[in-house]
Amino acid sequence: MIKLRELTSGYGKLKVLFNINMEAESGRITVVVGPNGAGKTTLLNSITGLATIHSGKVYFQDIDVTGLPPHKVSRLGLSYVPQMGNVFSNLTVEENLRVAGYMLDQKELLDRLELVFGMFPVLKNFKARRAGTLSGGERRMLAIGMGLMKKPKVMLLDEVTTDLAPIYVKKVLEKVVELRDELKISVILVEQYAIRALQIADKAYLLVSGTIRYEGNPQDLLSHREFSKLYLGIS
Repeated sequence: MIKLRELTSGYGKLKVLFNINMEAESGRITVVVGPNGAGKTTLLNSITGLATIHSGKVYFQDIDVTGLPPHKVSRLGLSYVPQMGNVFSNLTVEENLRVAGYMLDQKELLDRLELVFGMFPVLKNFKARRAGTLSGGERRMLAIGMGLMKKPKVMLLDEVTTDLAPIYVKKVLEKVVELRDELKISVILVEQYAIRALQIADKAYLLVSGTIRYEGNPQDLLSHREFSKLYLGIS
């Protein structure tokens, strides 16, 4: 679904990523882990048109989308859930979802609302509440639901478990698995807290200082003593 070829990118003249080669396959969860400042968010921004591409290519379903503006990438079937600023606090839950689905006709909008409320029953219960009154975990579920309103083929999720209580980490990652298994959506999941994310992944990448240091089986990365200790904080 997503291919990066010899990608070097950043912001303006600043280069953050260097010669990145990566593939996220259809119907799978691809997890990108690494320490703070490794360039994980820049990786997602490069795919979605929010970063500066210095060299290399970004492909979505074999279509060259290198440097396309975000709204054009989104229309191809890609949905990005950023870590911050991902919901409108002053709007209700349902209003947030309707805003996210603004390009749908009325029937598609209602069908999509039903799908999101079916996947996240807590959002249905709170649909008239303002998003700013939700807990952190509930806001993350709303953000994922907003991404689903766009009828994506691929979802990019940036640090969706950050600062959540363990019970919500578990719930949110269970929903990520449902995206793959129930809705057949391909997922690229960026996470600093690696253990749980790698446990649900089909493929893993370790990003350190803007370069790929590991590509392959998630369990092998978890058990690799050098990487797990130095870069993932696992003793």
